[in-house]
Amino acid sequence: MKKNPTEKDKEDSLNVTSIEKEISLLINNINGLDEYRLPQRAYQIVRLSIRDLILRPGTTILEREMAEVLQMSRTPVREALVRLETEGMVRLVPRRGFIVKPIESEDLKQIYEIVETLDGLAVSLATEKVGEAEISELEGLIEQQEQALEQNNLKQWAILDDEFHHLIIDYAKNKRLRAVIDTHSDQLYRARLLTVDYRPLPFHSIVEHKAIIACMRAKDGNAASVLMQSHRNRARNEILGVVENQTQN
Repeated sequence: MKKNPTEKDKEDSLNVTSIEKEISLLINNINGLDEYRLPQRAYQIVRLSIRDLILRPGTTILEREMAEVLQMSRTPVREALVRLETEGMVRLVPRRGFIVKPIESEDLKQIYEIVETLDGLAVSLATEKVGEAEISELEGLIEQQEQALEQNNLKQWAILDDEFHHLIIDYAKNKRLRAVIDTHSDQLYRARLLTVDYRPLPFHSIVEHKAIIACMRAKDGNAASVLMQSHRNRARNEILGVVENQTQN
């Protein structure tokens, strides 16, 4: 006979159901997912679920349960999780499954040391290649960021912030540079989402974005690069402050 569920069982069931719903919504918003082979499809879904904090730090991912959610066998799910382990997003705990890794301050420092420099290079390269249409697209994102702040929608602001930086990297038109930055972008995005409610409202960020665009319009790649690195450095200090404080508490 099946035992009556305890209050904790009910709570866990509700949590699992909530995660399933969020993952289903995520899947519906991923373009071209059906074109991927199953391991790649599983990888993209789980990676984005971790990135978007659907699967938060410390969450246990069981192959069987994830396979049921994704409606596929355990083999492609395991391949995806092993790949994510090599990328530092999860770790395997014997007899427990895969655990979503926390964001560690030292790891974040090292990532920012790399990305600050590469983002500076990206905006310098982009400045040489953009026209008014590209500048206008960046300005449109800033306007949307301002609207998100007016509505106190910090998650939407973080999504738009990510789009702004990725668009500049696109404009740089350097595939190798893009590939290196992409290996770290998920961790940075996850850190922004995890800390955005504990940091000062990001009005400074919008001012800095506007200054970067002004340099790009003036075709001053060096100035744009310096501003971008300063912008990333300030954000790093804010985010690290929150992460270190959360670790201590």
